[in-house]
Amino acid sequence: MSTKPYIVGLTGGIGSGKSTVARAFIDLGIEVVDADHASRKIVERGKPALKFIADRFGGRVIKKDGGLNRAAMRKIIFSQPEEKFWLESLLHPLIAEWIVDKIRSATSAYVMLESPLLMETQQHKLVDSLLLVDVPEELQLKRASERDHQSLENIQSIIKTQMKRSEKLNRATYIFDNTLPKSSIPSRVATFHETFLSLASGKN
Repeated sequence: MSTKPYIVGLTGGIGSGKSTVARAFIDLGIEVVDADHASRKIVERGKPALKFIADRFGGRVIKKDGGLNRAAMRKIIFSQPEEKFWLESLLHPLIAEWIVDKIRSATSAYVMLESPLLMETQQHKLVDSLLLVDVPEELQLKRASERDHQSLENIQSIIKTQMKRSEKLNRATYIFDNTLPKSSIPSRVATFHETFLSLASGKN
């Protein structure tokens, strides 16, 4: 009978560089389960969740190819809290189920759950320790606007839907300061990797 893997939660706000940090762990042979990927998979064409969404919001949230119009969906949920609550109530259990299946099939020394909403959802209950990729909000805004070509207003609206930075810092087990040069990421990830290997083997 397989034992439960040691699970590290990896989180960080928009523009924090969380995905870059995740790729460095992948380069070290660690399997990373991506909650964003899960959120896309469960609303693919033909999935029951997409039909529920279409029934509630109509054709305005469905693209010509039959897929979900994410931009239209974002506009609705950022302006209508009750619709955001409805959507989360539908999707979060399905996302959790997908994540748990992927974690169970992981074979690396430990497994990492990468999620921007790890602390805001029940996903934090799945992990043994939590690594927060942290940058100040002004740097988040700069990096996200340059990367995604979105207005600062749009990015700020996303940040406002997430937990405050101060609270995330208080709840994190480990903090990855991502204000440092990008070239330093691999070596600093390697240090955390050794810590997680030790924890996974029960040495600490």
